[in-house]
Amino acid sequence: MIKVEVTKKDISVTGHAMYDDYGKDIVCAAASSVITTSVESIASIKEDAIDVKEEQDKLTIIINSHDEITNKLIITMLNLLQELQKKYPQNIKITNKEE
Repeated sequence: MIKVEVTKKDISVTGHAMYDDYGKDIVCAAASSVITTSVESIASIKEDAIDVKEEQDKLTIIINSHDEITNKLIITMLNLLQELQKKYPQNIKITNKEE
């Protein structure tokens, strides 16, 4: 299962969807696409708004700036991941640690 943990300071993503074999997993591909596009969009607008830390099985997006554009892009990313979670609840789980 892909686990997305959200705080005000960062977003961490771990795991694999396990919907299908590696390389054929549409849930992993969708999540990866949404996250990569969002990170690249933020970085292209305001380079220092986020930092991305990649570890072996974990990606952490560290939020350095809560400006309007960065916040909108992060909210859009999370909304898209939530839609994916609705369709594939056994494969992706989003947890908001701020609640």
